[in-house]
Amino acid sequence: MSFLARGSPAFSLIRITARTMASSASAGLSVPSTAKFEFDLNGFVIVRNALAQEEVARLNEAIDAHHDDLRERQEDVLRNTKAGTPMAGDGKTGRMDMGGMLGWPAPHREGFRELLAHAKLIPYIHMLVGEGYRLDHSPMIIAQKRGSEGFHLHGGPLTADGAFNPSLQYRCVQGRLWNSLLAMSVVLSPHREGDGGFVVVRGSHKMNFPPPAGMVHGQELSEHIYQPVTNPGDVIFFSEATVHGSAAWTAEHERRIALFRFAPSECSYGRLGCAWP
Repeated sequence: MSFLARGSPAFSLIRITARTMASSASAGLSVPSTAKFEFDLNGFVIVRNALAQEEVARLNEAIDAHHDDLRERQEDVLRNTKAGTPMAGDGKTGRMDMGGMLGWPAPHREGFRELLAHAKLIPYIHMLVGEGYRLDHSPMIIAQKRGSEGFHLHGGPLTADGAFNPSLQYRCVQGRLWNSLLAMSVVLSPHREGDGGFVVVRGSHKMNFPPPAGMVHGQELSEHIYQPVTNPGDVIFFSEATVHGSAAWTAEHERRIALFRFAPSECSYGRLGCAWP
């Protein structure tokens, strides 16, 4: 079957995109006037109640059906925190993740495919990376159980030694926002204050100095590491040029998010594992 043949996965995604872009335009959906200010100030913006609870339930049901495919990062080489640091959790329980949702059998894949061009989210993606945006690398489900490690702080416009990082950049020029790589985190479980999960260093997308090593692991300057409170159906857009990570999970319920990354049409961060000469 041709990649763009009628009935192929690519054809289905193109049809979803065209339909949802048209419905978004016809419904007059737009971004609140404060969203640009918030993103430029903080490096992220939260779209509250972007998904209806029926959509959230549909996504969670699909994850439940494939829950056995979640893989816990237990090997030292796969762990995302430094042992004995605040982000390491109980030191034993690893973060879980899995990919492949866009290729799951119907009906489980449909809700995730629709997120690629959701009517309520398209205006934000256009604002942050432009029209003609592309899915940069494979989306994934991230899950954490109580005691699970998080992920040390990473990302940002600078390398660890303070050099310019051309792959992760943010700019605002003449009122237009631009990100070389944009993350879209779809919240599928409650994240109350102190639960853990996504954390961010507000304003770090414009920083001129790299964060100290102790801060990267949550050992110092923790007052600048912010965990937003979110509910199922909220969506967090953040620049990969914003320093971010994940705190250890402390709640009894399982944490769940679906993470997508988008790039402008002319940029590519993910390189499909190619070894460059």
